[in-house]
Amino acid sequence: MEYVTFVEQLRLKFPGKETLLFKDLSLFFKKGEKVLLLGPSGCGKSTLLQVLSGLIPHSVDIPMKAKHIQIPDNWGFVFQDPDSQFCMPFADEEIAFALENIGVPREQMTARINELLQLVGLPISPHTNIHTLSGGMKQRLALASVLALEPDVLFLDEPTAMIDDEGTEMIWRTVKQIAHDKTVIIVEHKIEHVLDFVDRIILFNDAGEIVADGEANLIFRHYKETIASQGIWYPGVWDDYCQKRKWGKPSPKQKEMIRLADFQGYRNKKAAIRVDEASVYEGEWIAVTGKNGAGKSTLLHALMKLIPTDGEYEIEGEALQQTKQIARRAAFVFQNPEFQFVTNSVWEEVAYSLRLAKRSDEEIHSTVEKLLKTFHLEAQKDQHPYQLSVGQKRRLSVAASIIGGQKLLLLDEPTFGQDAKNTFALLELLDSYREKGTAIIMVTHDERIVQQFATRRWVIDNGRLVLDEPVARTINEALMSV
Repeated sequence: MEYVTFVEQLRLKFPGKETLLFKDLSLFFKKGEKVLLLGPSGCGKSTLLQVLSGLIPHSVDIPMKAKHIQIPDNWGFVFQDPDSQFCMPFADEEIAFALENIGVPREQMTARINELLQLVGLPISPHTNIHTLSGGMKQRLALASVLALEPDVLFLDEPTAMIDDEGTEMIWRTVKQIAHDKTVIIVEHKIEHVLDFVDRIILFNDAGEIVADGEANLIFRHYKETIASQGIWYPGVWDDYCQKRKWGKPSPKQKEMIRLADFQGYRNKKAAIRVDEASVYEGEWIAVTGKNGAGKSTLLHALMKLIPTDGEYEIEGEALQQTKQIARRAAFVFQNPEFQFVTNSVWEEVAYSLRLAKRSDEEIHSTVEKLLKTFHLEAQKDQHPYQLSVGQKRRLSVAASIIGGQKLLLLDEPTFGQDAKNTFALLELLDSYREKGTAIIMVTHDERIVQQFATRRWVIDNGRLVLDEPVARTINEALMSV
């Protein structure tokens, strides 16, 4: 039997961890197979992709050994974090770099670049600075640059985590069209988009051990209890969760937290976001929605004064001009969690804000330990933040941000890269803050989050707040009945 990639008796251990992530793990992948790696956040799925492609240990230095590893000859890798794979400043140069590697003549490159951008649904000028793209647009570009290599084996690590529903559908349709004869190994939480594509699922537990390996229908039929107990996404998980969920209570206060009028934020001296008029009150959960590149993250950056702004902007009745002043009132979570890490361990990252506030050692210790437990990061407390999985990094970034107790939370896609268990736990934690009067402004592409947790929706389109309306369904009805 022909295997394009495999690993035998893999043993791997991250520095700072007492236990092995993988202990004598063996996996084999046949030519043309479509395989989904399914497991809870932090179980090693992304790490395994990097081992199978040879990135570990050749590019990423992590202690490991194996009896035998076969790396495919011609492969492409789409990372969870697209910023980690770009090596050129402009979109066309990034794709051209890949085309050069496979010997495409220069005179053919322009047409091929345009074709690839169209294939992944990225309607930009080819010579666009990658730094100006949204997270979802970067993910599309990353896929385009990998497809340019015409790989025989595709390693896809949550390639649509930051892409809206319409874009996710289009990306997976594209992958299915071009990869019908390729070997594709996938890590993806949006499993409903790939179940008709994969012919095999490998199920892991939180210790990185294989629980099951077989056909998709068989796995979900015979291992649903295991999947649910491990907090893994599965078809219908939201429906099951909503049946058991305890609804939050409305905030009793209605103090105005934010007031905006003729407010604009600028990038490269051009208006990138505009809000004609809007207010946010205590106990509100504003879901900021819109297509990739519409300006959702830019809105949060403007509210934090990370980009130049003008117009009226008040927090609790005060016009604050500096980011430091705003940060005392508002906690901010970046879309890319690595942008905000400043220490060398998970424990110190959470403690950092408390140390700046000169809290006592006893208070710091008890608060940090409690929050690490809440965010399921106790086992990682001695690790460097960069050694965490993307889901763990995201949880750490949220924990480190909210520990200051600010009454305003600005969150940019805080649930991406999370398994079901941690997604629901995080949302419930945020809702408990909302109940106590905290105002939340959260960018999300997940319509179920909007419907189940938000109290209002802001729609951003082409750099402008175009719709501000209550979320007229489940949660408002539930709150009204309390």
